[in-house]
Amino acid sequence: MGNEAIARGIIEAGTKVVTGYPGTPSSEVIMALQRYSSHLVDMYVEWAVNERVAFEVAYGVAITGLRAMATMKAPGLNVASDPVLSAAYSGVDGGLVVLVADDPGPHTTQTEQDSRWYAKLAKLPMISPSSPQEAKDYTKIAFDLSEELSLPVILRTTTRVNHAVGDVVLGEVRRLNREPRFTKNPPRFVRAGMKWNLERHKWLDDQLARVEIAAEKYDLNKVEGSGDVCVVTEGVAYNYVKEIAVERGLNARIVKLGLLYPLPARFLTKTLAGCKEIIVVEELDPYLEEGLKALLFEMGLNAPVRGKLTGHTPLEGELNKHIVERALGVHAKATELPQVQVPPRPPPLCPGCPHRFSFLALKIAISRRRLKLSDVPIIGDIGCYALSVYPPIDMLWTEHSMGASISMAAGIKIAGFKEPVVAVIGDSTFYHAGIPSLIEAVNKKVNLLVLILDNGVVAMTGHQSTPAWKVSETGREVKSIPIEDVVRAIGPDNVVVVDPYNFDEMIGILEDMLSKPGVNVVIARHPCALLEVRTQGAALRYYVEKDLCRGCKACLASTGCPAIFMEAGKAVIIEEDCNGCGICARFCAFKAIKPVKVVE
Repeated sequence: MGNEAIARGIIEAGTKVVTGYPGTPSSEVIMALQRYSSHLVDMYVEWAVNERVAFEVAYGVAITGLRAMATMKAPGLNVASDPVLSAAYSGVDGGLVVLVADDPGPHTTQTEQDSRWYAKLAKLPMISPSSPQEAKDYTKIAFDLSEELSLPVILRTTTRVNHAVGDVVLGEVRRLNREPRFTKNPPRFVRAGMKWNLERHKWLDDQLARVEIAAEKYDLNKVEGSGDVCVVTEGVAYNYVKEIAVERGLNARIVKLGLLYPLPARFLTKTLAGCKEIIVVEELDPYLEEGLKALLFEMGLNAPVRGKLTGHTPLEGELNKHIVERALGVHAKATELPQVQVPPRPPPLCPGCPHRFSFLALKIAISRRRLKLSDVPIIGDIGCYALSVYPPIDMLWTEHSMGASISMAAGIKIAGFKEPVVAVIGDSTFYHAGIPSLIEAVNKKVNLLVLILDNGVVAMTGHQSTPAWKVSETGREVKSIPIEDVVRAIGPDNVVVVDPYNFDEMIGILEDMLSKPGVNVVIARHPCALLEVRTQGAALRYYVEKDLCRGCKACLASTGCPAIFMEAGKAVIIEEDCNGCGICARFCAFKAIKPVKVVE
C-alpha cells in the first residue's frame, strides 16, 4: 500500500528517526517500519504522545544534521502548526519531512481539511504523490530537497494514495553514517529576538524562491498529451484524468503537478501558453484553481479556468471517475443498476467492548439519580467511544477534537448550566490533549465528572501503544506512566479506578460521583476486547436457550452488540464473535442467555 511505500522510501533515504501520532490514513507508515524494526537497527521508530511533540522530536534530530520524519493525519498538523511555523524560520541542517495525510470524503476524519494551505501559511515546500511508486520516490525527494534548501518539506497525501496498492520498484538503501552535531546560533534558533525574526523571515523568502529550480531535476511536474484544452491536476485526481484520457481518447494537454507549493510558475507559464481552456481537477479546496487564476493574470492570459469555483467539480467530498468525466465533458453511457434497499447499519462498538459497559452504567447511574438523560450533557472526545452516539446506546452529545471533552464540559458549567455535565475521554486522547484541559477544570474548581475510558491502547487507529505501556512495539523498554498517577498529580477532588466489567460497582461509583461537588475522575480500565481475545482467548461464550427466549429483543435493543441478531423471532449469538463479556445476559429478564465454557 501507499503507506508501506512511504516507509520504504524512508528506509532508502537513510532516515534516522521516524515518529508521529496514530491517525488514519497515515498510521501504517510507522506500523510498517515497526514490523521490521529488528532489521532497522540504526533507525528510531516510535509513536509520540501527540503530533506537536512528534514534530519537535523530529525537528531536534534534523537540526543536528540527521534525517527525520514526523507523520500525522490532517488535524494533527493543526496540533503541530505552532512549532512547524517557527521551524520554517530556523531551518534545518539534516532532512526533515512532515507527512500529512488528508482525508477527502471524509472517511475517518472530523473535517475535510485541505492541508495544502499550510504550506502557503508556513512558507514551506510541499510535494504530493499520486501513486504508491511516487509515494516512495517522493519521500526520498522530500529528504533531498529539505537538505538542499535547509527547510522542512511537507509530503502531502490523501486517503486513496495512502491506502492504494500497486507494484513498486525498490531502490538502493542509503547509509549516511552521520554523527549528530549542533552548534549554538541564537540569531537562527531563538525566536525571542524580533530583529533576528525579521532577518530569518527574509532568509525564508530567499529559500522559497529557490524551490522550483531546485525541484526541476526531480521531474515532479509533467505534461502528457497535446491540445488547446489543458487539464491541470495532482495527486490521486491525476489517475482519474489519466484513465479517462486512455479510455476515451481525450484530446487534451494533461498537466500533472507534483510540486504544490510554491506553484511552479516557470513550468506553468511555459506549459499553459496556448491553452484556450483550463480545467482544474483537484480534491478538497480550489487551491490550484485560485493559484492558477492569479498566475494567468500575471501572464496576461485570459483563458477561462473551470473547476470547483465554477461548479464543474464539487467543493465537498472526494472525486471519482464519473465526477471527473462530467468535468471534462466526457459522458459515459449510464449503466442501469438494480435498486437494492439496504437497511442502515451504523458502526457499532465491538462485541465485548468495555466502553459499552461504561456507557450503559452511566445511563443507569443518571436515571438512579432521578435525572433525565436529555438533561445531562455527555461531552465526548475522539476515539472508539464516539460510536456511542448511535442507538441504542445513544449517549454522546458532542465529539469535536482531541482533548476537547473536558474543556468544553468545563465551559458548559462555567456558563452556569445547572445539571451535571460529564466529560468522556479515552486514555490515548487524555495523554494527547486532555491533561491541560483537566488542569484547567481543577484549577478553576469546576463541578464536573470526568470519565476516562482506559482500554490500554490507541484502538481505533490500529492498536498502537500509549504512554502506559512498558515495552513499545519495537521491543524498546520504556517508562510506564499510568493515567491515575498523572490525574492525581493534577489534584481533582476524587479519583477512582474501576473495571467496567464489574458492572454493579461501576454503576454505584458513577452514581456517587454524579452527586459530588468539584472535579471527580473515574478511570474505567479494561483491555480492548479485540486485543484481550487475541492475546488471552475467551474463557466463556454465551448462547441463547431458545425455549426461554421470548423474542423481546431487550438484549439487542439495550446493548447494540453486533454479535447478536434475530432469527425466526428469537435472539441468536454469533459464537465466533462473542467474547464472553456477558453484558447481554444482564438485560435478559427471562434468563435465556447462558454461559458455556470454551473448550480449546
